[in-house]
Amino acid sequence: MKTVMIVEDSMTDMELLTLYLRKEGLLVVPATSGEDAQVKLQQQKPDLIILDVILPGQSGFQLCRQLKSNPQTKGISIVLCSTKNTEVDKQWAKMGGADAYLTKPLDRDQLIYTIRQFI
Repeated sequence: MKTVMIVEDSMTDMELLTLYLRKEGLLVVPATSGEDAQVKLQQQKPDLIILDVILPGQSGFQLCRQLKSNPQTKGISIVLCSTKNTEVDKQWAKMGGADAYLTKPLDRDQLIYTIRQFI
């Protein structure tokens, strides 16, 4: 079974994403911060990470750059998600190594299509 880690501090968004992914037959690993994600990545490597940009402590941009520069995690696909919809934000995501950038509110079909491209 394919595994997706969701790094999201909004419980509402976490529940919605979890519902979408489980309906697609995916195993979900929740994390509420970058630090929480790093701890969980020590125990389990997901096939893909859905990463919110605005998080407590370390931002999603920072975590993405860190994961993509680490030999142990650089192969994990990362989809950044944010309410920010500017070209600058999309460029930051690309420069940090993100595989895709989606804006909130997330469209279920677009989310599933994007995830399927990478896992």
